[in-house]
Amino acid sequence: MQLTLLDWLVFCSYFLILTLLAWWVNQRKASNSSDYFLAANSMPAWLVAISVLATSQSAATFLGGPDMGFRGNLTYLATNIGAILAAFFVIKWLIPRYYALKVTTVYELLEQRFSASAKNHAGQMYLFGRVFASGARLYMAALAVSMLLFNNIDASGIIASVALLAVVGLLCTMAGGIRSVIYTDALQCLVYVSAALLVLFFLYTSLDLPWHVLLDALRNPPDQAGSKLLLFDTSTNFSSSGVFTIWSALTGFVLLNIAAFGLDQDMTQRVLTCKTPAKGAQALLSSVLLVIPVMLLFIVIGFLLYIFYQRADLYQSSAILGDSFQGEKITVFMYYVLNELPSGLRGLVVVGVIAAALSTITSGLNSMASVLVADLYQPWRLRRQPGTAARHFVRAGQLAMLLTAVALSLMAVLCYYWQQYSDMPLLAFALSVMVFSYSGLLGVFFTALFTKRGNSLSVTAALLTGFAVTLLMQPYLLQKISPQLAAIDLGFTWQLCIGTAIAFLVCYSGKPSITSSSKQQEA
Repeated sequence: MQLTLLDWLVFCSYFLILTLLAWWVNQRKASNSSDYFLAANSMPAWLVAISVLATSQSAATFLGGPDMGFRGNLTYLATNIGAILAAFFVIKWLIPRYYALKVTTVYELLEQRFSASAKNHAGQMYLFGRVFASGARLYMAALAVSMLLFNNIDASGIIASVALLAVVGLLCTMAGGIRSVIYTDALQCLVYVSAALLVLFFLYTSLDLPWHVLLDALRNPPDQAGSKLLLFDTSTNFSSSGVFTIWSALTGFVLLNIAAFGLDQDMTQRVLTCKTPAKGAQALLSSVLLVIPVMLLFIVIGFLLYIFYQRADLYQSSAILGDSFQGEKITVFMYYVLNELPSGLRGLVVVGVIAAALSTITSGLNSMASVLVADLYQPWRLRRQPGTAARHFVRAGQLAMLLTAVALSLMAVLCYYWQQYSDMPLLAFALSVMVFSYSGLLGVFFTALFTKRGNSLSVTAALLTGFAVTLLMQPYLLQKISPQLAAIDLGFTWQLCIGTAIAFLVCYSGKPSITSSSKQQEA
């Protein structure tokens, strides 16, 4: 498969529009770190909602969502119940606190509650997880981009694709900070949703089957146990194959989304760019509701791909499904793009993959830079040179974004080589590592919000314990310890519940220091 002139025209048009938007947004220069990292609390709620939506999606969603529909059913959609419940928790307990404290990063709440070291250690735990998670997503996007642009997935293609995505992400956001991120996120969201809609339309028309036939085929798939239209799974399955049950949605997914929306600087930073807590709450809730139709769109594409490849009995088709490209396993959607899409539309999907990847990369760059500067560098600098100009921290933020881009790129390249030369599932670890970080963060924040106990030492212990407990429940690690233990297969949502509970108990065990007690009385 080679891109045609029409594909390249679509590709170049996208980059031209992206360049013009970045140039327009960057006309306004950030004067201080608050402006650079929080846009001076001036962003409209509707735009922030789209940005949060774009950040929550990624190239993994763009390519993996259809695969979920192809192989499964609608139960993943039901997990949005947990997201909605989590949004109300964050709106009630976290957003007002963040605005009241006028924080740049969410971890500053821990400084007010415990100590500066508690804030620093929480920020470092976030940075550790984000380098792995965003670097792995960058690698997955680079795989797809290399297949589509260079028609290979060798080292040169992957490195070139990683460099392309990282450089474009930097150029779009380095000058204008979070304001640039939010505006470009809106464009990326428009692009990848439009690409998905056009693919859905093309796929549906190519099947040329009436609705009732499609629905009947999905309700009664001959090669699967139950209907693909199943929405609520009430089974009591605690294994990795049962993470999309209703019980998991009401427990682990609530915790997962509380952490994503309220404790992860990557997502929460956008909400804090709104003018008031009410506007921030409106943006968050709107984004959670917008995720539902977008995710449904990708799942429905997967449903139609199931009909296209697995139900040839319903129409005349010679399509054959493969599962690899030059030895690398790929999703069914990627296979369809490589083999079935016409010129022009294929170019738009290339753009859609890049747009989904950039929305994740740019958010990671700015949020990680904000933690590096606001939580770590700025306090140190002001202790040594109290009169440091505000503009200095804007330049520090730009340098931090550059360093972050290098770190994510190196992680993406590491993922490539690790996948080539090791049996250990580093990529699976990297994609789920934020869950490991979330266990400790949830335990610490719950202690800070709902108790008067804990201290800087117990905070650090809880962060490490949450990570270690979750890591110890991974099958690939249990296999190394004992083959008998490897039989334990607990879904990640239940791992998060256990890790959070233990981290909370560890943090709660710390007696409050005199300093933290006086801070609580002042609050």
